Amino acid sequence: MEKPIQLQSIRRPTAPPPADPPLSRLAILFAAPHRPMFLAGVVQMILAFAPWAWELLARTGLTSGPVWPWPPAWVHGLWAAYGTFPFFIFGFLMTAMPRWQGLPDTPGSAARRPWLLLCGGWLIFDAGLLVALPAVLATGLALVLTGWVLAARLLFPVAFKPGAPRLHPGTAWCALGAGGLGLVAWIVFAVDGAPLAARIGLTIGVWWLLAPIFMVVSHRMIPFFSSSALPRYEVVRPDWTLRVLVGASFAHGALAMADVGAWAWPADLLAAGTAFWLSWRWQLRRSFEVRLLAMLHLGFLWLGVAWLLSGVQSLLHLAGIEALGLAPLHALAVGYFATMTLAMASRVTLGHSGRPLVADRLTWLLALGLHAVATVRVLADLLPVGQPVLLAIAGLGWLAVFIPWAVRLVPLYLTRRADGKPG
Repeated sequence: MEKPIQLQSIRRPTAPPPADPPLSRLAILFAAPHRPMFLAGVVQMILAFAPWAWELLARTGLTSGPVWPWPPAWVHGLWAAYGTFPFFIFGFLMTAMPRWQGLPDTPGSAARRPWLLLCGGWLIFDAGLLVALPAVLATGLALVLTGWVLAARLLFPVAFKPGAPRLHPGTAWCALGAGGLGLVAWIVFAVDGAPLAARIGLTIGVWWLLAPIFMVVSHRMIPFFSSSALPRYEVVRPDWTLRVLVGASFAHGALAMADVGAWAWPADLLAAGTAFWLSWRWQLRRSFEVRLLAMLHLGFLWLGVAWLLSGVQSLLHLAGIEALGLAPLHALAVGYFATMTLAMASRVTLGHSGRPLVADRLTWLLALGLHAVATVRVLADLLPVGQPVLLAIAGLGWLAVFIPWAVRLVPLYLTRRADGKPG
């Protein structure tokens, strides 16, 4: 006898879950705080330095130069100290500092208002340079200062979280506070043209803002990254070394503002010895096993060179010998600040875009090219001949490095993470 046929329920194929709706470019840009800040910094590496490269080329006599309402070297210093590197600083600190303190990640939307004010302020300032109107220049800088204060206010409860370590985050935040004072000095200069205000603004920008923050980030991150990349790596990060470096930078800046910078040589040489000792203990030679790591170690090596040149220059000045020119400053600014920025921003961008932490051939060659640019810029003040040509080569070399770097990185800030994760 046949068994009765049992009717089975027919299951309809289930529809796949709805895909995430596509995000707009603006939503992607503000998915994480480093994206808009790094984007602006990468663009500024070109926009703020192209007129300066033009100025340096004009000094060779090959072309006429741009017209500046202020001394061009002062504008160059202002752009670099407050209008270029700080975008990377804010983006990095908004990303890394909460992790240092065991806090949730900063949402990208929190960076929107500071970013808009910073970018808008610099656009207005640049327009003021073109029309040579002090009121426009001051207005632009006032907007920059407003964005700066908002960003610093966002980071304050993170840096000074009760019960959390404060050496690295607290020092970095205090340097940002000093940068705000430096912007006030520049606004004063824009309004009444007092040269002392410009000198204070320049000095604060280098010695109380950029140098302390770059040293904090180096001290915190280079041993950490090295331990994650190199087997059997011993982390050496004594607190006293950072206190020596930051203290020397503060002392140098204070003496320079008092116009007695030649007496900074004891602090400079102490800092040089400390920086070289750290390079040795952080195992510079082993870092070449990983190119992305070597980029950080090579950048930090310039810090010791800059401190050494600065100390030697001060001693020569006290002996009545004027030498070295701006070599110490550019060993610090191009050799240390710029190469560390390229290395750190490349690493953060790769890691936070879901891509492998590997420096490809182009990134490695650009990093080495920037070290060559720094060397040429320092030699321009050390060699007895050929300074205008060397300066022009350094300026054009800067653009030759950062234009391809921008082409590589800018699309990543406007594209979702490759691994599909948020951020």
